Parts: sequence; C-alpha cells; structure tokens
Amino acid sequence: MPELPEVETVRRGLEPYLDNAILSDVELHRPNLRYPFPDRFADQLNGATVLRLERRAKYLLFHLDIQKVWVTHLGMTGRFQVEQQALDGNYYHAVETDIKHRHFSATATRDGITRKLEFYDPRRFGFMLLLTPAELYATSWYQSLGVEPLSDALSPAYLLDMARDRKTNLKALLMAQGGIAGLGNIYVCEALWRARLSPDRPAGKMKPKEAEALTEAIRTVLEEAVAAGGSSISDFTAATGELGLFQHSFCVYDRKGQPCRREDGGVIERKVHQGRSTFFCPKCQK
Repeated sequence: MPELPEVETVRRGLEPYLDNAILSDVELHRPNLRYPFPDRFADQLNGATVLRLERRAKYLLFHLDIQKVWVTHLGMTGRFQVEQQALDGNYYHAVETDIKHRHFSATATRDGITRKLEFYDPRRFGFMLLLTPAELYATSWYQSLGVEPLSDALSPAYLLDMARDRKTNLKALLMAQGGIAGLGNIYVCEALWRARLSPDRPAGKMKPKEAEALTEAIRTVLEEAVAAGGSSISDFTAATGELGLFQHSFCVYDRKGQPCRREDGGVIERKVHQGRSTFFCPKCQK
C-alpha cells in the first residue's frame, strides 16, 4: 500500500499539471472502486477548477472552486497517470495501460495546455469522495487522524505522551493512524532500525532519549524517501511514470537473511503478524 512518501510523490507529480487546471470530459468507467463513486461525480467535476492539492496522511485532497474537496485514497494499487513525454535520464516503469483497470478519466487544462488524467486501480481498494470542506473535516476518519510526521507537531514529548502506559509494542503504536498519520509498514520498520529500537519493545517503556532518536529517525527516513520519489517495490510509479528509488536504500525492509548494514554481525530477520511482515535486526535493535 502506498505510504506517506508515495502519496506525497503523487501529489507533487500532479501539482504542476493540476494546480489551477480546469477539469473537463470527466468519465467514470465503472460504478465503483472500493465504494461507489459519489452521486453525479462526473457532472460535478466537469468545469471545476483545482485550486490546490493537499496531502493528509495517505489521502489526496483536491480543493475545487465549487466549494468541494475531491478526496482520493490510492488503496493498494491505485495510481494516477498524467500525459507526460519521457525525458532523457528519467527512469520509467512499464506503465499499466490495460483498459479494464482504468476506472476514471478526465482532461485537465492549464495555461492553454490540455492533458489527459487517468486513474488505474487493478485491485480496486482505492476510493474517491466529493465533500464540502465542512463535511470532510467532520468525518470520523478525518478527525481520528494523528499528527503529520513531517510537521513540528511530532516531537519526543508527543511520542512519549503517545506511549505512556501503553502495553502495545512500538511497531503497533506507530502503525496506528490515530497517533501519527501516514506511517506504514515499510517506513516504521526503517525508522525503528535507525533508532535502534526493537519493534517488539513495549511502547510504555520507551525512554526520553529513545523518543528523541525515534522522532529523528521517523522524520529523516520520510524526508529521504520523499526526496527519492518513494519506494517502487511492486507497481508504484509517480503520476508521470517515474519509479521511486528509495527501495535501494532499505536497511531492513525486505532484507531477510542479509547482513545488518551496521556491520555488527547481525542478520536481518522477518516475522509475520496479522498478515504484515516486520523486518528487524535482533542484534542492534533492543
């Protein structure tokens, strides 16, 4: 599932083409994704101008001039594709163009240039909503989102408060979107390794110095991943087709049986809980 760096990469990829663009020729190629498309979705988007693009946690928010917010969650395999000519030196994925997986299309016109915008989702776990700002901010899922990990709201004090008296382990604490929004399996594994903390450590036993290390690890791993365009370990691509490159910087994720990058004699292990893989070094993560 795309995590914060991948969704932010999509947002940044779409912004040059959709910011202040007028939408037209909107078509839905099936009645639903994970959920049905909103009533009169295409009709409402036709003629609307995108005022700005925002990311909140793993959600894309297209703020429109019709006093509505077009909300998109990419699910497992959802991706936007915008017309883009390949440039020398860029790395491109063989983009899926199977028409059966194209569920949404539109044209976006900005500065007199019109481009095709399409949404593909082979597994159809993504979804789209169209809400007024008041409706969006009143939804239970929006209100339940925790702080943005790249904002000043994430601090060692905040982490310690989150963890206080909690019996759950550190990985479960970080994965819960109500505390820190947007973190997912890949980057939680990577941040815990950087902070030298075991994913199984009881959250309530985290010490102030460890909270400082974990705060810094979360922020730096996300910043580096965003700068690298996310991680392309399955079918993730940016909106213009570029592959993410952060997978080449993984220290633990998907490295079972390989030596720890700290060269301390440790070997990366993998355990599975509730269908999710956790990668860690038992020697340096305590």
